[in-house]
Amino acid sequence: MSRTTGAFYVMGGALGLLITAIAPGQEGDRGLVGWAAGIAFLLGLSLIGWGPRVPHGIHHAYVVIATVLVTIAVYAFPNTVGAISLAAFYVFIACDAALFFSWPLAAAHIGLAILLCLWVLPARPVVPGLPWWSGLIPAGVTFGVGTVVGVLTRMASQADIDVLTGLLNRRGFDRALNAAIQQAARGGQGLALVLVDLDRFQKINDHLGHRAGDAVLQRVADTWSKMLAPGQRLARYGGDAFALLLPGTTEQAAILLTEQLRAAVTTGCSAGVTSWQPGESGSLLVSRADVGLYRAKQAGRNRTVLESSRQLPLAVELREAIDRGALDVHYQPIVSLTEGGGKAVGVEALLRWSSSAQPDVTTEGLIRVAEEYDLIADLDELVLRRACADAARLQETFQQLDLTLNVNVSGLELAESGYADRVSGILADTGWPADQLVLEVTESELAAESQTAIANLHTLRERGVRIAIDDFGTGYSSLSRLATLPSDILKVDQSFVAAIRSDSPAPPLLGVIAALSSALDLQVIAEGVETEYQAAVLTELGFALAQGYHYSDSHPVAELISDLNQGNGRVGGGSVERELGGEAEFSANGWVPLG
Repeated sequence: MSRTTGAFYVMGGALGLLITAIAPGQEGDRGLVGWAAGIAFLLGLSLIGWGPRVPHGIHHAYVVIATVLVTIAVYAFPNTVGAISLAAFYVFIACDAALFFSWPLAAAHIGLAILLCLWVLPARPVVPGLPWWSGLIPAGVTFGVGTVVGVLTRMASQADIDVLTGLLNRRGFDRALNAAIQQAARGGQGLALVLVDLDRFQKINDHLGHRAGDAVLQRVADTWSKMLAPGQRLARYGGDAFALLLPGTTEQAAILLTEQLRAAVTTGCSAGVTSWQPGESGSLLVSRADVGLYRAKQAGRNRTVLESSRQLPLAVELREAIDRGALDVHYQPIVSLTEGGGKAVGVEALLRWSSSAQPDVTTEGLIRVAEEYDLIADLDELVLRRACADAARLQETFQQLDLTLNVNVSGLELAESGYADRVSGILADTGWPADQLVLEVTESELAAESQTAIANLHTLRERGVRIAIDDFGTGYSSLSRLATLPSDILKVDQSFVAAIRSDSPAPPLLGVIAALSSALDLQVIAEGVETEYQAAVLTELGFALAQGYHYSDSHPVAELISDLNQGNGRVGGGSVERELGGEAEFSANGWVPLG
């Protein structure tokens, strides 16, 4: 708006000065016209330079001043033909008002321009004077152009509006975000961004119909719009996702507002919050908020997760570590419970790295930084390539052990279209067999709903790679998803194993999971086994595979080779043949052994 209005001013002032200098005639006041044109030119320069910093209401004053200056120039111009020509400048005023003001305000500015146009031409102090109708043509053109520009502008603006909710759509929000970033960069102000997604919205459409789903979206949009302060922008970002732009807002204030918005609607929703840092693009800001939203869903939904923007030093250090290959991969054995316990049948690769910028960062925090700063693809590839090479060394040392290699994969990386081909390329480079690789996928909203992720899982399984659902029993687990999500192995979350205590019965769900996995022909691994008693109970319940500190912590590959050599292929607590009120019975039925 500032640049356009300023450009009109500069153009009008420059043309006014030019025509004043070259037009013949002694009528009127040539000097007054020159002053009006010069003032218009200087005002235009001031708008171009400082306009974005002035309040919106000041622009109305600029348009009124322009109307007055045009009227003065027409009244005092030293030539009648030139005066009629200058009346064309009223069209600039109509265009500017129609472009940037609401219809009532635009109509007021255009109406003022028309009235002055109709008055000033017959009122010029010349002999003979112009007839009363001399202003009809320029006034009519002003009205027509202003109306057409206003209509076309509003039609174009509808491309930025979501028809269902009346909010900005994704295109409109991206434009508003880029403008807000420019404003924040000039003024040094804060800027926060929130992405909100309605939980399980698809079920509303499936069970109640799309009309009910539309009603929910409209109700949510209306409720949240009323709770926002001026300057805060809400958009329907796509489907059941909303985006909230909060200029001049800190992360903590954004979290507080987000919690208020979530509490104001009955529909559960998950949200990711982040803030802008100087130099960051709009796409990076949205990507980071999307990571926060993804983590909110992964953590159980119906919550707000902050994806802080203040981790850049750690990200830089991680980037350098990836480039140098200065990250370690340790391995924790996966053991068989059916052969006396402790026999290694596989290993899980675990990332280990010590940061000098943030020494207390956890592996989970490290993965978050990698996902946030677009490092996850390189990190995943480094870990998988290193793990396949180390596993080949391990298998060569213990040829009698048919070892599998379990490697975790990021949900964001799994959703990339070329992921399956990258895995195949790494397997080809390292020589590790596809049928001895297990990729562990944490159950998440992304993995559940991304068609690309599902396609990658199917492709990998067709090529021999097996898929394990990690942390099964938490988050978004459901029987229906077990039937649809491509998987071969369930890894029971360690919280279930931790509930096994000698002073209380074993959790009933463990027996259910064992029976369910057998019925679905899925292998099952119990995580977090820390005592011999837990191992014995799991064996009695029918679990065949386990891992945990009872057997071994994670070690570099050289130390693991040494441990396996000392134990003749076994690690940790050894046999769990001790009976629990009778001899433990177990039947594999062809589904339990891994490998």
